[in-house]
Amino acid sequence: MPDSSRPLDTNTRRVLLRAIPLSLVVAIMALLLFAWMAEEVLEAGTIRFDNSIRAAVHQRASPALTVFMRGITLLGSMEVLLPLVLIVVTFLLVRGKRYEAIVLSVTMAGGVILNMILKLSFHRARPDPFFDLATPASYAFPSGHALLALCFYGVMVRILSDSLKSREYRWMVWVGAVLLIGLIGLSRIYLGVHHASDVLAGYAAAIVWISAVTMVVRQRKEV
Repeated sequence: MPDSSRPLDTNTRRVLLRAIPLSLVVAIMALLLFAWMAEEVLEAGTIRFDNSIRAAVHQRASPALTVFMRGITLLGSMEVLLPLVLIVVTFLLVRGKRYEAIVLSVTMAGGVILNMILKLSFHRARPDPFFDLATPASYAFPSGHALLALCFYGVMVRILSDSLKSREYRWMVWVGAVLLIGLIGLSRIYLGVHHASDVLAGYAAAIVWISAVTMVVRQRKEV
């Protein structure tokens, strides 16, 4: 990400302006996906889909895989993400990267609020967890792990990739982040604490929110 202490040159301005329509398109597509899934959930239209995915994933269960998934799911929990956010924001501020620190802080704070509002709005009950896990106290729709994991690791990979000069390294970072975010969502289905539609809705909501933050920040930098 550009350093906020430096004025934007002409080429950078052109890149940012071209990226705004792309962010808008992505946000609209994710919003439509979330709206469609929300309607289906309210009308119980995802039951067959959710049950088939749940059964297919559970059939692959094994003791080793369960240990792995329980570890992966922690990477999308607030118990892990909150300390990580505080550490990263502090590091960015010390390094003089105020712009990146603000983007990460706003994205995560808004993601937490958005997750709470959506859960309270839909009141979807949790499925019965597997492996004798306790049922989480919060509602199921959307998956907070999926939403917040995409918010945090999505912003982090953008910050990191912008500091890398090698295209190959940037691709490696992006692929790694996508795999991690995907595994966190899959872990919620594997452990039985979420339906597949909860996870997909969490991703969609995160994309909408990240796209909105991106567009607002870029427009402000153009002023």
